[in-house]
Amino acid sequence: MKTMTTPVQENVSLKNRTTFQVDAKARFWGEFSSPEDLMFYYRDETWRTVPKLILGGGSNVLFVKDFPGLVLHPAIRGIDLVEEDPESVSVTVGGGENWDDFAAHAVSMGWHGVENLSWIPGFVGTGPVQNIGAYGAEIKDVVEQVEYWSTTDFGRHLLANQDCRFAYRDSIFKQGLKNEAVITRVRFRLSKVPRFNLAYADLKQELAGKGPPTLAAVRDAVIAVRKRKLPDPAEVGNAGSFFKNPEVSEDMLEILRRRHPSMPSYRFAAGGCKIPAGWLVERCGWKGFRQGDAGVHPRHALVLVNYGSATGEEIQDLAGRIEASVLDRFGIELSPEVTIL
Repeated sequence: MKTMTTPVQENVSLKNRTTFQVDAKARFWGEFSSPEDLMFYYRDETWRTVPKLILGGGSNVLFVKDFPGLVLHPAIRGIDLVEEDPESVSVTVGGGENWDDFAAHAVSMGWHGVENLSWIPGFVGTGPVQNIGAYGAEIKDVVEQVEYWSTTDFGRHLLANQDCRFAYRDSIFKQGLKNEAVITRVRFRLSKVPRFNLAYADLKQELAGKGPPTLAAVRDAVIAVRKRKLPDPAEVGNAGSFFKNPEVSEDMLEILRRRHPSMPSYRFAAGGCKIPAGWLVERCGWKGFRQGDAGVHPRHALVLVNYGSATGEEIQDLAGRIEASVLDRFGIELSPEVTIL
C-alpha cells in the first residue's frame, strides 16, 4: 500500500483553517502535494467510500456542523513560465499556491492581469471555481487552461477557458463538474504590455495625484481600498462578501426604480443589470447589526462576521433573516456567495 508523506490526522479543528473561524471539526484531515497523492485517497480501499471535501485557504466556506469525512488540503506548489513572447507570458501555477502570493509575484515580474485581484484570500486552485473577481476584473480574463483530476474516472483533464463556462461567481466546477473535479494547476496568460483597468471610482480616487499608474501602484491601491472596506480575517472572522450581487432584467430594474429611485445598478453590455447586494442589505437596516458574536460589519453591509465565538448555525441563521428581509422589501432573492457546508 502507498504510504502518504503526510499522515492522515483524526478529529482536526477547522477553526484556524477557515477565515470564518467557526468551531468545527473534520473527522479526518490529509494533504496532497501531487495528483498521485490526491488520487490515492479516491482509489484506496480505506478511503474510497469516505465522504471527501477539498479545502484550500478556507476563505469562502461556512461550516455549520462538523465534517464527517476526510478533508483534503492542496499543497501542489510552483509558478512555472511556460512560454513568452514580446507581448505576453504563459505561466502555470500550482493549485496549492496562495492566490495573493501569485498576484504579488506577477506584479514583481511586470506581468499585467491580476493586480486588480490583489489581497483576495484563498488558493489558486479555488479561483476558477468561484471565478473570483474585484474592481472590474475576473479570473476568467486571464485563465488560459485549467488542469483538473476527475474523482470519477481518476484521470487528468485539461479545460480551455471557453470550456470552463465562466459566469458571475460561477463556472462549470460549481455546476456540471461539482464534486467531480479537483483543480491541480491553472495556466494563465498575462500581458507584458501595460493594460490597466482603472474604471472603478475607488481606484481612481486612490491613485489620484500619484502620477502615471504602475503595476505596483495599482496593487497597492487595490490593497488599500480593500483594507478600508473589508475586515481582515486575521482580526475578525469573515469570508468577505457573503452574498452575490443579484442580476435582474432592465425591465425589472425600471419597475424597482419606480419604487426605489435611488437604487444603484450596473448594466451589462449583453443586457441585464446587477444591483449591489450591499446596498439592499444596508437599506434593510442590517449594517452594523450584531447579535451575540454573529453580526454584519459596520463598514460593509455585505460582510457577515464572527466576532469571536459565533457558531456556523448562528451565522447561517443571520444570513437567512437578511435574505428574508430583502425579499420582503424589494422582492429580490439574495444568493450566498459563500459555500455553506
